[in-house]
Amino acid sequence: MTATGGTGAGDSSVILAVQPFPFPTGVSVYFYELHEGDDEIFSDVLLVRETEMEPDDFFELVQSIRRRVQDTHEHDTLIDAIAAELERDEEFVLVGDDRLTAAVNVSPVDAENILITADDDDDDEEADGERAADYRAIIAEFDPHGEADPRTN
Repeated sequence: MTATGGTGAGDSSVILAVQPFPFPTGVSVYFYELHEGDDEIFSDVLLVRETEMEPDDFFELVQSIRRRVQDTHEHDTLIDAIAAELERDEEFVLVGDDRLTAAVNVSPVDAENILITADDDDDDEEADGERAADYRAIIAEFDPHGEADPRTN
């Protein structure tokens, strides 16, 4: 696995290029990952391509797309915007939730081990009427004593 990081101070993006996986048919696919985040929360996307791209070339391609879309994209995250460009223009396939056949939630607690099928995404409510889980993260600092942060005054 190769990791190439940051483009400047405070940039915590990591781009990973993973070695090919040979399928029994003799066809190889190459896996690439875009990672965005910091110490508290992160996101990543997985991309697949049938032809190999050198990790340094992948990094340069991602950086050129990042510079082009970072201030104008309409996706939830910068890596989603970059992945969409790679899929549209560079023969990558984004391995997103919409392409999964099934997923399994794994837990040491038996009741928490569940199969999540593609059909489950279409259901907005669970059997008991509560909204199905759809996670987004919001990080906020809380000062229980109400003391103002001198940096924000």
